[in-house]
Amino acid sequence: MTTKPPIYLYTDGAASGNPGPGGYGAVLRCGELYKELSGGFALTTNNRMELLALIKGLEAIRWKGAQVHVFSDSTYVVNTITKGWKRKKNHDLWSRYDALAPSFELSFTWVKGHAGHPENERCDALAVRAYREGVLEKDEGYEMQDNDSNTIWTMEK
Repeated sequence: MTTKPPIYLYTDGAASGNPGPGGYGAVLRCGELYKELSGGFALTTNNRMELLALIKGLEAIRWKGAQVHVFSDSTYVVNTITKGWKRKKNHDLWSRYDALAPSFELSFTWVKGHAGHPENERCDALAVRAYREGVLEKDEGYEMQDNDSNTIWTMEK
């Protein structure tokens, strides 16, 4: 039986203005394999982009049951998942994450942002470039919520 090597997923999100234009960046490493992902949105938040970076990274992995080590500088993402913080917003994205998570063996490590971690710095550069230079999509999930803490639409199960 051949065991598959672990996958390392590095993620970052960014927004200018928060809310404002934003982007996500993700780097996947598995042995010698390397892949970068990024995308930008016209109006969003930093937390949404942090979470979307994780989701996009997981969506790119084809191996079900893969051991995935996630590295993120987002306390929002890491602590919500590992410490069970209450999910007050971004229900559309949390639902996407919840659908993906059971397919993998996930571990999470928080890394200090903007502290010279090579993959985290690369993810940040991808996220920023995505909203500064890319074609910006509409973040419909952001626009469907009232960001003064009252939701317009109920997205909870």
